[in-house]
Amino acid sequence: MAARARTPNTALAALITEARWSNGNLARAVNRLGDEAGLRLRYDDSSVCHWLSGTLPRLPVRPLVCEALARRLGRPVTPASAGLGPSETAPAQGGDTVARLVDLGSADMDPTRRAVLGLGLYSAALAIPGWEEVSGRFKRLRRDPHTRIGQAEVDSVRAMTDHLSTLDDQFGGRTARPLAAAFLVNTIAPYLRAHAREDIRVQMLSAAADHCYLTGYMAADEGVEGLAQRYYLQALELAGHAGDHLTYCTTLRGMSVQAVDLRHSTTAVHLADAASAASPKAGPRMRAFLAGQQAHAAAQDGNRVQALAKLREAETALDQAESRAKALGSYDTAAMSYHLSQVLYELGDLKKSVTAMEQSDRLRPPVYRRIRVRNLGTLAERKLAMGQLEEACRIWERMIDDYPSVKSGWCDRRYQAMMTELARHRRNPHARDLYQRGRALTAA
Repeated sequence: MAARARTPNTALAALITEARWSNGNLARAVNRLGDEAGLRLRYDDSSVCHWLSGTLPRLPVRPLVCEALARRLGRPVTPASAGLGPSETAPAQGGDTVARLVDLGSADMDPTRRAVLGLGLYSAALAIPGWEEVSGRFKRLRRDPHTRIGQAEVDSVRAMTDHLSTLDDQFGGRTARPLAAAFLVNTIAPYLRAHAREDIRVQMLSAAADHCYLTGYMAADEGVEGLAQRYYLQALELAGHAGDHLTYCTTLRGMSVQAVDLRHSTTAVHLADAASAASPKAGPRMRAFLAGQQAHAAAQDGNRVQALAKLREAETALDQAESRAKALGSYDTAAMSYHLSQVLYELGDLKKSVTAMEQSDRLRPPVYRRIRVRNLGTLAERKLAMGQLEEACRIWERMIDDYPSVKSGWCDRRYQAMMTELARHRRNPHARDLYQRGRALTAA
């Protein structure tokens, strides 16, 4: 009996043509995304020929094909639009807001589900909901007739989020995120379904948005970038339902920070600009907070004029802030110096970027241990790039004093970079001694 002929995938062929790619280009892009998602893939142009002839890629690979094309084209590409059918690993978009929160947090709590591809893959062309799309549209939910909440429950959620944020700053995202996910599922979700006065309900939505943003930030720290995006999207939706412009804009800015870290420069600029545009009534400190990220994103994107203009805007706004008193999480002179360093580095001024990073280190309060470890690693790498090996070693020594106490993907990457550089310079006694200390630390 003859095999039934496959239907050629004309939709995929059209997208490859639009991307101005060869079959081999797509195969290599999918392989690179496989590395991001923890999959070892070895596709080549013949593999893409099979897909074009109508053979479907393996289910976990289909989101990678879509994401590769989306990054190339700068717009979302769905499995259906690529002729690949529905993807079982794609996140649910419809339905009940609270049900999606529970599903997301439950997957994060379960290590076996956390490894699912759809949780780990970052989408550079993700559609971001605008403020008008999410504000004031919280649909009527199934209510729990046995539960009622008041101000005490709102205060408890905010207190727990603040506590987890402090743990995150001191010990890193891998320490605190499992607790954050469990609290989201077991406490916040039931509170969102409970009976409450309207003002309490709005406050609880806002508190839940803050918690989702923090959990997404911790996921980005660990390097689970797709999961971080999902938390950020939930934070945007909840903030919109609560009419909470501050958390909505803060979340967009956080998404821009994530894009900068992954060097998706155009996406980072778009998100930073969207955050600024959505905050028309921001005070001077918030304007500085947003403009500083706009400057960093623009510099990475190669727009020198815009980067320097936004940097001046951030500096002016911070000067205008009514009080320099430090509040946890607020934008301060240490953060401003950090952004100055990043902008100068992206624009090619290595020496001045080092000076600004040193200034940021001097000004930063000691409670921010995770940031200190990460930034000391960055500072040492830039000192080494200037040819100052022994100075870099002294900075790395400070870094690894704190490193064992921090469970952070960001810090792990700086530590790994340190060990790679020290291995290349083991003829220097300072580098050799520090390398041996690092190896002992790894073994321990």
